Amino acid sequence: MGSRVRELAGATPATRDRYVDLLRVASLAAVVLGHWLMAAVTPDGVGNLLAVVPALQPLTWLLQVMPVFFFVGGFSHALSYRSLLRKRPGGSDDSVYSAFLRARLQRLLRPTTVFVLVWGAAALFVQLLGGGGGLTGVTLRMVTQPLWFIGIYLAMVAFTPPLLRLHERYGWGAFAALAGAAAAVDVLRFAAGVPYVEFLNFAFVWLAVHQLGFLRADGRVRRPALLAGAGLAAACALVAFGPYPLSMVGMPGEKVSNMAPPTLALLAHGLWLVGAVELLRAPAARLLERPRVWRTVVAANGVAMTAFLWHLTAMFGVYGALLALDVPLPAPASAAWWAQVPVRIACAAALTAALVAAFRTFERPAAPKAPGHPTASGGGPLAALGATLCLLGVLGLSMVGFNGLLDGRTALLIAIPVSAPAAVAMTLGGWLLVERAGRGRGAR
Repeated sequence: MGSRVRELAGATPATRDRYVDLLRVASLAAVVLGHWLMAAVTPDGVGNLLAVVPALQPLTWLLQVMPVFFFVGGFSHALSYRSLLRKRPGGSDDSVYSAFLRARLQRLLRPTTVFVLVWGAAALFVQLLGGGGGLTGVTLRMVTQPLWFIGIYLAMVAFTPPLLRLHERYGWGAFAALAGAAAAVDVLRFAAGVPYVEFLNFAFVWLAVHQLGFLRADGRVRRPALLAGAGLAAACALVAFGPYPLSMVGMPGEKVSNMAPPTLALLAHGLWLVGAVELLRAPAARLLERPRVWRTVVAANGVAMTAFLWHLTAMFGVYGALLALDVPLPAPASAAWWAQVPVRIACAAALTAALVAAFRTFERPAAPKAPGHPTASGGGPLAALGATLCLLGVLGLSMVGFNGLLDGRTALLIAIPVSAPAAVAMTLGGWLLVERAGRGRGAR
């Protein structure tokens, strides 16, 4: 792998924006570290350190960096789609869209599908043997929770072509429209009490952040200090005077969460984060010119999604080993608990590395297919249907988990009950449709 990384790093074109690659890796690493730190596991269950020590909640204004990942996604999607249009100047909208969708989703859904199948088989085996209680049950329920991120990212990929056209026509106006829609949803939610309307902000808030990536791709984020200051001021005002909680991540037992569904306060938080990372762009770019630093970023990018998918598996594996060895789990936030933190994180990192070594091959891009005829069509609707099924499947699985697999356990996906088997079926079926769309008439 080392020689392959050196080869990829050495072949990096001078025009590549290396800072975007660093932001992608750093944002996922921050999420992983945050999950490891926040988990307050005891023999009786799993709590949240931020609920045990509320004074730590302001740290979420630094560590809740998912908006940065989605911002980077918008940048990458704009470049990728435009590149495909240049390579297929005579292609139909359907053929270009299906090729774009398949290319962007391949490295995302292949490792995700393997994760779902492995954990699904493990859950079935455990529950057929009558297990599923205690920490095992908690693990089966919680390891799928990060899949919500995959679902949102799928929506971003699927909506890239129309939103990119809106961006090219209206620029900052397209972002303002999405932000205004997010604000309207919160007004209807909190002032008018309209039921279920809040779920629309899963689209409006995150797609607005994604739209900032389009603006970055065109060099239109020219005043990052103003963006950061405005976002921070707006977030502070909304939390101080509005119905929004202080924490930028979900808290157990809270009536309102800034994350699920996302709120206008989280969008303002995203604005300040985007402005802040843009202010660091120049010094970071100079650092990334160093060959060793850039090779590290390239290597990390090649396994980042696999590490993200399996990091909770590793964390619960560490806690399970501690319980099996009768190592006492001290009370969360106690002195003994904090003393254990470095050891637990080091063990979780080592186990994650082992899981990455086992599953990283599924994150490698497949060999490129022969280009289809530029006028081929018909794959676009099929690809869109596949992406929709994948989106619903992984979102549903993130909510219901694998515990209670044989008991018909369900969770509400917006207003529709969904079970784990149904969520897995939608995920696999959607991926097959995306694959078929990419290999349709144009590929033949």
